[in-house]
Amino acid sequence: MTVRFVEDTPPDPIRFAYWVPNVSGGLVISKIPQRTSWDADYNRRLAQIAEESGFDYALTQIRFTAGYGAEYQHESVAFSHALLAATSRLKVIAALLPGPWHPTLAAKQIATISQLSGGRIAVNIVSGWFSGEFRAIGEPWLDHDERYRRSEEFIRSLRGIWTQDNFTFRGNFYRYTDYTLKPKPADPLPEIFQGGSSRAARDMAARVSDWYFTNGNTPENIRAQVDDIRAKAAENGNRPRIGVNAFVIARDTEEEAQAVLQEIIENADPDAVKAFGHEVKNAGKASPEGEGNWARSSFNDLVQYNDGFKTNLIGTPDQIAERILALKDAGADLALLAFLHFQEEVAYFGTHIIPRVRALEAAREKRAEAA
Repeated sequence: MTVRFVEDTPPDPIRFAYWVPNVSGGLVISKIPQRTSWDADYNRRLAQIAEESGFDYALTQIRFTAGYGAEYQHESVAFSHALLAATSRLKVIAALLPGPWHPTLAAKQIATISQLSGGRIAVNIVSGWFSGEFRAIGEPWLDHDERYRRSEEFIRSLRGIWTQDNFTFRGNFYRYTDYTLKPKPADPLPEIFQGGSSRAARDMAARVSDWYFTNGNTPENIRAQVDDIRAKAAENGNRPRIGVNAFVIARDTEEEAQAVLQEIIENADPDAVKAFGHEVKNAGKASPEGEGNWARSSFNDLVQYNDGFKTNLIGTPDQIAERILALKDAGADLALLAFLHFQEEVAYFGTHIIPRVRALEAAREKRAEAA
């Protein structure tokens, strides 16, 4: 079996993505008022604003059960298609969860959406961290590393179905014999994203993924992850690109931005934050090395689902632009962003921060050419 790997070097400008609020409660476990909605009309308009503002990707979430303030959830693949229909350039990344999804169904769904959208659909393979959700929907809960072994077979199956006729595969979780899918996805082939910080997650990214999402962190810690993944990926002929989670609070002064952060934390739902922390830390402890994405996360960190406060995109537009360049220097190819009030803050980010980032990139390139 042949596996397609990404060999092209990533484009120079850092890219931007946003978390789609297709579940209720926003992107913080806080009772602070948020001018963000999970409904379809709000999200269609948000996708259009993001596209107009210079964002490259939108990432839909997958949830099956209520919890941590997310009482309502739209299904990710169908919702992704709705956002694609409302836009013309934006790529949408649909979250897929092996177990509830079988690669055959996922491959066919995504191939069809790819054809309908001109190749603007991508997928995020979520290996799973919430055991209660799997049990609630009657899905077996596998051991930590088994979940990643299944996800890797899922990715290899998707790629084989999308690129080969008479696809044959023999794995521990999925098996195919002379299977042909037509039509296959439009060009370009859907990009495959994944997340996770465990050894199993990073090794899977090194072998088979196009993109690797890491939780929010400092540039120094991100650099360590990037170096680790890319050293292993080079052995496999792969070069996964890196996306970093961040929660953005952009205000006229740093004091105003920090005040908003404190208001979010002061209004946190303590029971929900602790319950979320209990689940995610247990998931990490189940890995052989006993650590996962949230192993070193404090209560304040956990108020934002993906450690987004740690990345520190909190301050003035100039400060945030400089910090984004520091993330890029650490090896990040994409910033995956969340906001308190999505529509207006995505627009503000596009007006006041992306141009500053591009100006800094251009100035750096000019200096390099002159050297």
